[in-house]
Amino acid sequence: MPFFRRYNKKPSSSRQLNNILHQGLISSELMDNIAEIHSIFCDTPDLIVRYLVIKQTQSQAALVYLSGITDSTTIFNHVLNPLLFEDDKNNSEADLRISLGYIKETNTWPQIESAILNGECVLFVDKRTEAYIYDTTNFPKRPIEDTQIESSLTGPHVGFTETISDNVALIRNHIRNRELKVKEMTVGKRGNSKLSILYLADVANPGVLKELEERIQKVDVDSIINAGLLAEYIEDHPYSPFPQLLLTERPDFAASEILQGRIATVVDRSPNVIIGPVTFDSFFKTIDDYSSRWLVASFIRLMRYFGFFMAIFLPATYIAIISFHFEVIPLKLLLSLGASRERIPFPPYIEAFIMELTLEMLREAGIRLPTKIGQTVGIVGGIVIGQAAVDAGIVSNIMVIVVALTAVASFIIPNYEMGSAIRIIRFPMMILASLFGFVGLTVGLMILLGHFIALESLGTPYGSPIAPLRFPDWKDVFIRFPQWSINKRPLSTKAIQMIKANSNRPKDDEQ
Repeated sequence: MPFFRRYNKKPSSSRQLNNILHQGLISSELMDNIAEIHSIFCDTPDLIVRYLVIKQTQSQAALVYLSGITDSTTIFNHVLNPLLFEDDKNNSEADLRISLGYIKETNTWPQIESAILNGECVLFVDKRTEAYIYDTTNFPKRPIEDTQIESSLTGPHVGFTETISDNVALIRNHIRNRELKVKEMTVGKRGNSKLSILYLADVANPGVLKELEERIQKVDVDSIINAGLLAEYIEDHPYSPFPQLLLTERPDFAASEILQGRIATVVDRSPNVIIGPVTFDSFFKTIDDYSSRWLVASFIRLMRYFGFFMAIFLPATYIAIISFHFEVIPLKLLLSLGASRERIPFPPYIEAFIMELTLEMLREAGIRLPTKIGQTVGIVGGIVIGQAAVDAGIVSNIMVIVVALTAVASFIIPNYEMGSAIRIIRFPMMILASLFGFVGLTVGLMILLGHFIALESLGTPYGSPIAPLRFPDWKDVFIRFPQWSINKRPLSTKAIQMIKANSNRPKDDEQ
């Protein structure tokens, strides 16, 4: 008997078929179900319908799946092979319960359609009013490798991928505890994007978890393409330049934030994981801070904060001094600046805008081009354009130095989203400095601080522990105290258990 057959059996009456489909249920007639499958997946060349005869019961059946997103080896070894070759007459009632990790029965078309689109295969059997869904998902994916943006010197060289199951497993590898819970959700009417919310049940605040779930449930879109898109929908202040949710590609960093009492949201098809609630200082920490000695980590972290203010205010300060407050410059330096600017036809703010916009274009060009070409464009373009602009009398030497220092300071920020916010804030500060000098800078700083204090992340103060002032959390803000002395979780996480499960360092006389 051939393994696969094509039947020309006429479908049942159209009235009967319409009544069944109107209820969303499958028919007991095999060919009616296959006709509906072709109707749902019309113009789908990767749809595979394989007709077969089940050896145990001699029943006519059809296996339906989409090639490319299913595992053909699993289908043959664990689905077709048992149905076609195994002969167990004593197991006729369970002949379709084959050896796969996930098997589900259904009789509704929405579940069947969703299963096929998720890479599962569906078995229809003639004279049966239920279909069998087998887990054969095998979407194309890349191997687990190191991240390109959040590089680490001393931490693990492992990054998230675009597969949600792999990402959850990477976090479980760092937190092997039964209190690590995973809640699954689906977002999107067309894309059906899967989400997994990970948290420690005995640490994370239930109110924050409920708030996150409610915001995700309110997202009404066709599909969520990546984690950044979801973060934009659920953040508190979408018009703020500051990111209010942290995106990371590192499993070790995500695990450390979960241990602090925060919540991680893994989005399918995205290599980034959303961490929340977060505070301003969360964007200045890296996993290397906890892999290095505390003195070294504290020095580097202080440099990041200094680079933050330098990247925002250095060009604006230069404009204010040259335009309004040149009397604060020492006489010899003032003479040098005057000699450098004597051939420049533009005022300082035009000069600064020209160089800053040129720098941003070079930065964007270096990112979009292939790696080797991008590095060449960034280095050669910066040197050639800068030198040519100075020789042509468009900008001064001191302006090139200011822009270069600003670029270096912005590169110190470890988080890309925060670095992008700095690039945006820099230009309004330059405008205020060009109009009002130091007074404009002071006003800009006050507006920035007021906005900073008003921000929230999932209902948590964004400025904590600075605003509101919480000194116990300062052990891991500007400097990192020795790890054995940080025995409490941050108050901003609103964790249930504030005391960490680590012991204090023994005294010298006890060693």
